[in-house]
Amino acid sequence: MNTTPSAVPSAHSVPALNFNTLGLMFVSGFFATIAFDLWGQVLSPALGFATLSPHGLARSLLGSLGLPASDFAGYFVHFYLVGLIGYPVGWMFIFAPLWQRIVGGTHWLLPAAIYGFGLWVFAIGGITAVAGLPFFLGFSGITWVALVGHVLYGIVLVACLELIARRTSG
Repeated sequence: MNTTPSAVPSAHSVPALNFNTLGLMFVSGFFATIAFDLWGQVLSPALGFATLSPHGLARSLLGSLGLPASDFAGYFVHFYLVGLIGYPVGWMFIFAPLWQRIVGGTHWLLPAAIYGFGLWVFAIGGITAVAGLPFFLGFSGITWVALVGHVLYGIVLVACLELIARRTSG
């Protein structure tokens, strides 16, 4: 499997901003967020590791910004703004075009995993600091479960984009 134009734009282009792209973002972001939450809130604790609470991080961030920090707001930010919109936008409009321009064509798995790692650095290294939480959450068990979750998110996101591209192109 190689990269495809819909999942990884050519070096000088980004996806068109249209309903098709929005649909790709929502579908791939939905499945990637479900994978992230399944890992962090079901599988990880079942295996004896930490339980993730991404809506809690979102609530902390909202509170630190002086915004309403209810459970609903935390879940809304985590699932909708980040999972369905923010992270897919980051892949489709920023990371994938840069990867193509700098590295060129590679199998989709490598840049997807690197993107997930970058999401982990952004969320657990950066957002936690802005939210007033310890840097990388003190490198506790949650930190490492979050690393796996974010890499899994990146892989599932791009795998969905690849699957959709294969189904629609042939």
